[in-house]
Amino acid sequence: MHEENKAAANGWGKIRSGAQNGAALLALMEKTGYSMVQQNGQRKFGGPPPGWEGPPPPRGCEVFVGKIPRDMYEDELVPVFERAGKIYELRLMMEFSGKFIGVCVSLDNCRLFIGAIPKDKKKEEILNEMKKVTEGVVDVIVYPNATDKTKNRGFAFVEYESHRAAAMARRRLIPGTFQPWGHTIQVDWADPEKVVDEETMQRVKVLYVRNLMISTTEDKIKAEFNKFKPGVVERVKKLRDYAFVHFFHREDAVAAMSVMNGKCIDGASIEVTLAKPVNKESSWKQHFNGQISPSSENLLGFPNKEDGTQKSLGKPASLSVRLNGQHSPGPPEVERSTYPIFPGIKLTPISMYSLKLSHFSSAVMHLDYFCHKNSWAPPEYCLYSTTSQDGKILLVYKVLISSIADDSQSYFMPEKLCTTVEDAKELAAQFTLLHL
Repeated sequence: MHEENKAAANGWGKIRSGAQNGAALLALMEKTGYSMVQQNGQRKFGGPPPGWEGPPPPRGCEVFVGKIPRDMYEDELVPVFERAGKIYELRLMMEFSGKFIGVCVSLDNCRLFIGAIPKDKKKEEILNEMKKVTEGVVDVIVYPNATDKTKNRGFAFVEYESHRAAAMARRRLIPGTFQPWGHTIQVDWADPEKVVDEETMQRVKVLYVRNLMISTTEDKIKAEFNKFKPGVVERVKKLRDYAFVHFFHREDAVAAMSVMNGKCIDGASIEVTLAKPVNKESSWKQHFNGQISPSSENLLGFPNKEDGTQKSLGKPASLSVRLNGQHSPGPPEVERSTYPIFPGIKLTPISMYSLKLSHFSSAVMHLDYFCHKNSWAPPEYCLYSTTSQDGKILLVYKVLISSIADDSQSYFMPEKLCTTVEDAKELAAQFTLLHL
């Protein structure tokens, strides 16, 4: 490698001229036999490589590399990555800068979330609209409204044949130029599905049942699932339009899933799958990236990282700051401002659970959102009181978190008292999030 290229690899050299870069890339293609094309702001090297037979590598074989210096190109990157194994494809976007690169497993997400869809549209209509403007559409997942099964919930998930196809579709749809049925839609990556190892799934004896009628009772569900083999259901826990059906034995759960999937209960065609066990600690870290603000730790009486001592359990002076949204136990918050509603402005109904975590500024909302995302029961708050020496009423909440899939329950209660109900609830939710 030339000294100039070495300098570029370290991030200190001058950016090569177009002629130098072109010559280096031509030499690379001649040496490796790989092709190179430029599409939609990406330069693709390979995919497939010369002599490749069979289908592309399966999902999970791609890594994302960030912070590549802007003056490094394929002729320097390929030799580095080839040390790990044969390259199928390398896609380079020349928008990053920095001296050190970061490498992580690529999520290989092939699914987009599409929000603000008219609720009267059927799956076939949504599928056709997506196929008109994007390529590689495999399927559209649409869930019926909880109270009116003839309508959808105002959002859908679009599955693409590859992560690249999904990324290209997201890029095309995000500017807002595409307005199906005259509506401005919302587009973002869908949350990746939780991956549970096969050994754990082999022990699951709980079924997840969705698309139930709101009026359907737990007794009705238990009776229906007991029909194919009486007495196999241990218990049923229903929440709104979905439920968890617990069996005494796994083989009965698997057999019931095969028999009951697609069956009608009270006029609704149900979907039945094995429930995925949830690791509360890992789920919390995944949702909030392990980011806990120092002010929140101090507020809740955690040891000070500098002196190792615990903060006073007296009046929580910093609580008002926390409640005003200055700190958050999660990612950075969205801008908190108000805007005027002009005459004629169009307002679209939306579910709070279709929003991003950063749209919530209070711990109470964070906790509700987190429980919903993990298919847990909503948090239950129990209020307690005592009287201070000067006669003030002091309050504290105890929070119950129930994981329906494995029937576990956890209680959380902070070691601080508040003078208002709102502060007590916010503190309890904050404490719960930090300890889950």
